[in-house]
Amino acid sequence: MRTPAGIECPYFYGDYFRGRNVEECRLLSSNPNNGPWKPDLCKTCPIPGITRSNACENMTLYASVKKGALKNRRVKVTAYCSKSNAEVKEPHVGCELCHQELNLLDKPEST
Repeated sequence: MRTPAGIECPYFYGDYFRGRNVEECRLLSSNPNNGPWKPDLCKTCPIPGITRSNACENMTLYASVKKGALKNRRVKVTAYCSKSNAEVKEPHVGCELCHQELNLLDKPEST
């Protein structure tokens, strides 16, 4: 669904049926320590970019809201790979194990 920032995000939910105006980030709402979600968080959120660049089915994203400079809030994302049982250092790319398998599939066989 399209976020208030105009970007497609699989974790954003908006219900506008019959005059309702319910919006939420379901990834952020899964962590009770984040506090209330505000539409301004979508402007700088890295999750839509991560889901566009990496569609690994083994990667699980976790999001938290951190206070930055001047008390503005930002979304911080951590990722975990269930196949390699390790934290993913760069969620845009994925873990080395799953990324390696994709590279092997792309290479043509030499005879």
